[in-house]
Amino acid sequence: MKVFVTGVAGQLGHDVMNELSKRGYAGVGSDIASAYAGIADGSAVTQAPYVPMDITNESMVAETIKKIAPDVVVHCAAWTAVDLAEDEDKQEKVRAINARGTENIAKVCKTIGAKMVYISTDYVFDGQGTEPWKPDCKDYKPLNVYGQTKLEGELAVSSILEKYFIVRIAWVFGLNGKNFIKTMLNVGKTHDTVRVVNDQIGTPTYTLDLSRLLVDMIETEKYGYYHATNEGGFISWFDFTKEIYRQAGLKTNVLPVTTAEYGLSKAARPFNSRLDKSKLVEAGFNPLPTWQDALSRYLKEIGEV
Repeated sequence: MKVFVTGVAGQLGHDVMNELSKRGYAGVGSDIASAYAGIADGSAVTQAPYVPMDITNESMVAETIKKIAPDVVVHCAAWTAVDLAEDEDKQEKVRAINARGTENIAKVCKTIGAKMVYISTDYVFDGQGTEPWKPDCKDYKPLNVYGQTKLEGELAVSSILEKYFIVRIAWVFGLNGKNFIKTMLNVGKTHDTVRVVNDQIGTPTYTLDLSRLLVDMIETEKYGYYHATNEGGFISWFDFTKEIYRQAGLKTNVLPVTTAEYGLSKAARPFNSRLDKSKLVEAGFNPLPTWQDALSRYLKEIGEV
């Protein structure tokens, strides 16, 4: 099985490439830079074939993917700077990447008969209430430009293809790039006290664990919408920060505040990011380990414990 992976300079693409290598699959990585620009950790992703590709360029996407002729495309590339996406001068670019770029890839997958994995987000929902969102729920009401453009990407994939996996994730952390854990560790080392919101509820997703699930998925034909975060229960960002500091041995004081009290964000954030993951087990997939265990392994991976 040959797999083409977009966004390999990001957190998830990096781990998907390494997981493919572990299982003996031929992985070809891609990103917008002329050469691989992710972390130079000597892992399989740095050794694998790499092809630069601008997903917003329809003809380049068609030419590149047809030439590689993969059995599967795992589409990890996306605009993920949620607040920056709200800037009027950025919105067209965000849509070009998240919506039209995804559509470009889906069209080629249709032409060559390839499976496609599209990584989406809890932000396609309005984040109200307390009930976990089910993967086949169609009550879409994105609160911001990022969520709206990711939804448009979902709709492009589902309307063009039959052989697709749309996998919604939340609160992502991994080795390659910025994330909440790295930010809070840096702040915790330089401040005695930090303020963290306690009214946004969800579950973290470790890209190393997610990458294993995605490769499990592409080995099957169990297509459709899925939700995938780590197990371990629903928490707030405040709860997450306290556990980060506990496991990292930091004594920083963590103060809970509401989203309104915290302020700062340009983009509206969902209060309810609870994702119902029961469909994974129903389909025969192994759920991800607990987020507490994932955090422990991640802190070791980045040398913080």
